[in-house]
Order: sequence, then structure tokens, then C-alpha cells
Amino acid sequence: MRNNRYRPIMMVVTIIMVFGLILAACAPAATEEPAAPEEPAAEEPTAEEPAEVKAGSVGIVLPTRDEPRWIQDETRFQEAFDAAGVEVEILNSEGDSAQERANVEDLITKGVEVIIITPHDSSAAAAAAEAARDAGVKVVSYDRLITDTEAVDYYVTFDSIAVGEAQAQYLVDKASGSGNPLYLYAGAASDNNAFLFFEGAWNVLQPKIADGTFVIKNSSEAEALQDKAELTRDEMADIIGQVTTNWLFDDALSLAEANLTATTAADKGDVFILAPNDGTARAIADAFAVDADVSSYVVTGQDAEIASVQYIIDGKQSMTVLKDVRTLVSDAIAAAIAFLEGNTPEETHTYNNGVFDVPAKPSVVISVDQDNVQEAIIDSGYWPAEEFTGLEE
Repeated sequence: MRNNRYRPIMMVVTIIMVFGLILAACAPAATEEPAAPEEPAAEEPTAEEPAEVKAGSVGIVLPTRDEPRWIQDETRFQEAFDAAGVEVEILNSEGDSAQERANVEDLITKGVEVIIITPHDSSAAAAAAEAARDAGVKVVSYDRLITDTEAVDYYVTFDSIAVGEAQAQYLVDKASGSGNPLYLYAGAASDNNAFLFFEGAWNVLQPKIADGTFVIKNSSEAEALQDKAELTRDEMADIIGQVTTNWLFDDALSLAEANLTATTAADKGDVFILAPNDGTARAIADAFAVDADVSSYVVTGQDAEIASVQYIIDGKQSMTVLKDVRTLVSDAIAAAIAFLEGNTPEETHTYNNGVFDVPAKPSVVISVDQDNVQEAIIDSGYWPAEEFTGLEE
């Protein structure tokens, strides 16, 4: 009787235990959190893969690190954008248009809204600019104009024709009498600026060639056109093809040495040399300095590179054209910020790139020689005095 008495209670207990076991089997363990849907793990940036640039930032593509000029620009860009509080990534094309295009595509993928490009090859860069434009990215052509495309929103530059005119005017001012030997050199035929520099120089030199002040010694193409005040692009291309340095020190040195070997002592003496920039100017000056038949030389340059400023102080390079990169970088930043804010940068000039007139703001240039090197370079803060020897106290 006793067992029957407790049978209902035991049945209830048994039912409760079985129900509890069922709940335990269905419920997750107490120590486990409920499972969440799996998401792809975010990849940490590595040294080979820089952190992603945020939208609203700026990408910069420079042509090469083989020239001091572009190392200088890279440094000043980084400092200036940091000071402005704008995120920037600077890539280098290593003198390769394919790498330039890859750099632009990389920046597009990272979400930049403005890309500043100094093209390695002015025409080849059109494809990269068009890829940026198609992605809704504003394109600023920096120092060198991207040609043969409408995909350029703005051009930040120095007045390249004025640079060539300043170089040529320096030669004219230093010349006297007639029959002065003139050696012409130019930048790379792939660089639109090389044509602008040469055009400016020809504007000033041609009248003095026509009147006999100068006699061209190293370009038959230039000799054939010496009576023509305005040259077509094809005519300039013919001349540049004979006297190109490709902006390279070694090419400039080899060409100068070949020119000196091909000419006679009568073609030397007190010579005048149009060198396109500082790197080539130093190379050409080195070649002319060791030629026994060269009594003296006047040689031009541009960019105010530290090595060339020292050459000027030492009397081995005659002049350089100071294109204050701080001004150019400032103008580029102003343009980029204007675009980021939905505005339009200031336009004071236009440059035709073969397709349309690109809005631009050219900056002024300054001729520098021994007479004003202290004021223009040191006192202005462009380079510190401790970079040089032989400066007057």
C-alpha cells in the first residue's frame, strides 16, 4: 500500500526529470555564447600592403625618384599635406607609364577623391587620367601637363615658357659681339614641358641667332630653322630629337662629350649652353670644363637643386631658375581641398593639351646666379645655409 501511495509523486518527479533532460539537450551550454553569423576577418595592413586611404583623401603619383627634384617635391608634399590635415598617399612611377597607370588604379581602389599626377609620359598618362575620371575622381596635373585627353580638371604649374625665356635671356645678357658658339640641349621628348621650355628659349634666342650674335654648333635641325621665329611642334620635335638629354645626367654627359668631339677648336672658345635643368646642367658643365679648347662657358639650369646651387657658388654652373616648390605644392593643395569641398580652384590661365584648354594657375619663377643666390635661396628659406660651403658671411 505504501508503494502505491507514493506512485503519483514518483511519476511527477520522473516527468519533471525527463522534461529537464529534454530542455538541457536542446539548450546551449551555459559557458557558450549564442553563435553569430560568420563574417570575413578583416586583414591587418602589412608592410607590403599599406593601410587603406580613407575617402576624402588625396593620392599623388610622381614620375621618378632618380631626379632630386621629385624627391624634393615628395618631401614637401608630405609635410604640407600633414600640416593641412589632409590624408595623402604618395606613389612613385619609377619612370614607367604602366606603373603610373597601376598607381592610379590602386589609389582609385582605395577611395581617394583627388589624384595629383606628374606624368612620366604626357600623352601616355591620358589613359590613367581617364580611368580616374571614369571613377569620379578629380585629376590635377602637376608641373607637367597631361595631354590628349579631356580627363584633366586642373593644371598646377610654373610658367614653363617663362622658364625657357629666363634661361635664354641669361645667355643673351652675358653675350657680346657676334659669332658666339651656342650649344642647345633639351629635356625628354615624351615630356610636354620640354617643348614649352624650348619654345620659351627659342623666343628669346632666335632673334640673336638670326642677327649673328650666336651660332648654333650642335644641331643641324636648329640651324636649318634659325630664321624662323615661331616653330611648329613637329619642328621643335626635330630639334629636340637631336639634343635630348631625357632629363638624365648620364645621357647629358654622353651627348655633351659627343658634341665636343664632333666640333673643332674654332667651335669652342667662349661658349654659351642652353641646358634644360640642373641635373643635366651639371653633367654638361663637367664635360665642357675639361675640354682644353673651351676657354669659358655660360650654362643655364632650373630647379635650384642643392648640388647646382653649390655649383653656382663655386662658379661651375652659371644660373638656375628657381621654381619655388613650396608655392607649387601650396597651389596643388589649394586645388585639391577646393575639389574635396565641392568648389572650383582659382583659374588665372589656361593651357591647351591638344584636346581642350585646361584651367590652370601658373606660378612665378626667379633667375638665380652668384649675384642673388644668398637672397633668393638662403634668405628666403628655400634651402638652409648649412647645406653649402663658400657663402659670403
